[in-house]
Parts: sequence; structure tokens; C-alpha cells
Amino acid sequence: MRDSLFFLIRVLSHLYLLLFLLRFIMQWIRADFYNPLAQFIVRATDPLVIPARKIIPASATIDVPTLVVLLVLQVAATWLLLSVASVPTGALQLLEFAFLRLITLTLSLYTWTILVQVILSWVSPGGYHPLGMILGELNEPVLRPIRRILPPISGLDLSPLLAVILIQAVSLAIPLPNLLR
Repeated sequence: MRDSLFFLIRVLSHLYLLLFLLRFIMQWIRADFYNPLAQFIVRATDPLVIPARKIIPASATIDVPTLVVLLVLQVAATWLLLSVASVPTGALQLLEFAFLRLITLTLSLYTWTILVQVILSWVSPGGYHPLGMILGELNEPVLRPIRRILPPISGLDLSPLLAVILIQAVSLAIPLPNLLR
């Protein structure tokens, strides 16, 4: 029973936190917010972000209220997971675990978005798809530096492969207990 509860909390918190993470990143890279996926993300996160905007001032470059909400939710989810698993932890360690989980979530997000973008490019090369457009905007800041080092070879772009390998290597180096991954 405890394992099922732990699994549900972990999966549901990851999905909910992904919405806030996507909103934060899309704001940071100035993605197209008229995209249907972006509209869904904004509507799903507005109930917590709008009240936070009344208290926390926004910056010109970083969506501080969304980032604060994301951090608070991550700390709460990490605390809940550790409580369900009966793992005692101090406040500093809780904050460290929450921060590391947020980094891991970000790396996981980029791994999956890059893979989905590659698959979409195989299924519908050169075609327009709203998901493909937003994925391209999200992944470009990660893929651009790699493309400078590794340009396309005979029309084959290997930058997504190298990006996923590097992201996975960084993810494995994060000192987070398996319980919280």
C-alpha cells in the first residue's frame, strides 16, 4: 500500500511540476504563447501563478513568481515523498534534495522533448505541427551549442543524439538517492 501511494505521489507531482517547469522555460526563451500546448500550460498553472504574481514582482528576463511556485511545490512534493517513505531528514537536506530533484526533472524534460522532436521529424519531416513548433523552441537553446561543435553530416543532424547522451551523463552524476529519482 505504501509503495503504491509513493508511486502515485511521485508520478502526479512530476506531471504537475512539469507544467510549471515548462511555463518557466517557455517564458525564459520567449516561446510562442499562442501555441495550443502553451495555452494549456498557462491555464493549468494560472491558479497558483496569478496569486504569486500579486506578492512576488516579476523580472524582465525571468518569471520569478512561476519559479518560486515551482520551488515551493518541489519542496512540498519532496517532503511528502520522504514522509511516505519514512525517511527522516533535516530542513537543509530537504532543500538540497528538492533542488536536485528539480535539476533531475529539468534534465528528464529535455531528454524526452528532444526524443519526441526527433520522432516527429521522422514521422512528419518538414510538416507543421503545433507540438513540433513548441518542441523546437524549447530544445533550440540546448541543441544550438552542440550544432556549433557538431554540424550536420551529409544532412544528418547528430546533435540530438549527443545532447541526450550528455544530458544522461549529467543526470547520472547528480547525487540523489534512487528513492527520489
